Amino acid sequence: MLSDAAKAELDSILTHYPDKRSALLPALYIAQREYGYLSAEAMREVASSLELDPTEVYSVVRFYSLFYSEPVGKYVIHVCEDLPCALRGAEGLIRHLEERLGIRVGETTPDGLFTLQTAMCLAGCDKAPLMQVNLEYEESLTPGRIDEILQRLRNEGIEAKGDE
Repeated sequence: MLSDAAKAELDSILTHYPDKRSALLPALYIAQREYGYLSAEAMREVASSLELDPTEVYSVVRFYSLFYSEPVGKYVIHVCEDLPCALRGAEGLIRHLEERLGIRVGETTPDGLFTLQTAMCLAGCDKAPLMQVNLEYEESLTPGRIDEILQRLRNEGIEAKGDE
């Protein structure tokens, strides 16, 4: 069940849309933020709240790469592998990330900190190669920059655990 705060946020969002269906993306975002990912139960809850068929909700979740139907790490890394990034070494950077994280594309580190995925296009061709970490872009990547980014994220993850 969504928390009372999440339900209140969803109710507030629904006031901005004449048709509940139009609030599907924000509703999914709220549910994912609440649970960390969109389980079948979470999708049914969103469907019920918006009076939609659960299959419709599931289809939207599967379409958008930033919605997750399985648990993911605190930091989800999407590496662009479209042509401009590929020509500038994306494949080598993916291998570098796999080596540094000890996982393969599609997996999550045992500590739950990182999930590594690929993306077909992140619309940053002028800054290739690039990756998206959660909602932030990291551009003009090199193995050295990736190592710096991973260290910064690890440090932030440790700090966040200390705040709990």
